[in-house]
Amino acid sequence: MKLNKLLIALIFLISNTSISLGIEIKIQVEIDDEIITNIDVENEKKYLTFLNPKLKELKKKDFDKIAKDSLIREIIKKKELKKIFDIDKKYKFVDKIEENLLKQKNINDKNEFINFLNYNNLNYKDIRHKLKLEALWNQLVYKKYSNNIEINEEEIRENITNQLKNSKKKYEYNLSEIVFQEKQNENILDTLKKIKDSIKKVGFENTATMFSLSNTSKNGGLIGWINEVQITEKIRNEISKLKINQISNPIKIPNGILLIKINEKKEFGQKIDIEKELKRFIEIEKNRQLNNFSIIFYKRLKQNTVINDY
Repeated sequence: MKLNKLLIALIFLISNTSISLGIEIKIQVEIDDEIITNIDVENEKKYLTFLNPKLKELKKKDFDKIAKDSLIREIIKKKELKKIFDIDKKYKFVDKIEENLLKQKNINDKNEFINFLNYNNLNYKDIRHKLKLEALWNQLVYKKYSNNIEINEEEIRENITNQLKNSKKKYEYNLSEIVFQEKQNENILDTLKKIKDSIKKVGFENTATMFSLSNTSKNGGLIGWINEVQITEKIRNEISKLKINQISNPIKIPNGILLIKINEKKEFGQKIDIEKELKRFIEIEKNRQLNNFSIIFYKRLKQNTVINDY
């Protein structure tokens, strides 16, 4: 919510008083000329719960922090997007994103979706705006960093071919992930211990939402079904040792550390088209690298943003 300084001051005056409806308004965060209130945090929690219902299992303090961080990310990204895009414009690609979201949530059509949102006190236009901002952010990252993507197509083709020759059985995996980095003034082993302790307490999905830097974090780290030939040899070797619901040892990847969980596994009996799998693998690798660039870009923007957390 954008406010001028006078209005911010006014809200500070009323933040510790109860309005006639009995709702106490408190400013949680101030970012330049925008604020995040406790009402914003509660609404964001509803949206995040829609994406990942398991978040309701978290302690209020932990869930509040996730929602607050999510809103901070949105405001910082929105400020950067406004420099390039008309974020209030209607974009047709949002329809496709919405369609994919409905499929993920097993919702049949738009009317059912709107009814579901109304029932859960969520606004349809607000949800579409969030989807649009995230899509525009991905476009921005692609424009800035697409020339930095490094993919050796011949090496990938050779790896896929060798994998098909050397493996009698082919598998598909339903995977989830947590991607994290070593924090300043914190040993990587201490970070890993925090994540493992969190997994024991609240589960892999909620831990992914709290700690993971990947775009999959809002969905509890869920990657979904992926053919083993689309996975790098290093990660595939680690996965092959795991049983269902087991979590991998930390895997070093560019700009971070990866934990993988196997949700399901099934044998893939169809004949594999190498060229088709090559295209899929390249797309997966491209998205992985762009996600890394997105993390770096956002961190830089955040470092240059004045954030007052109350």
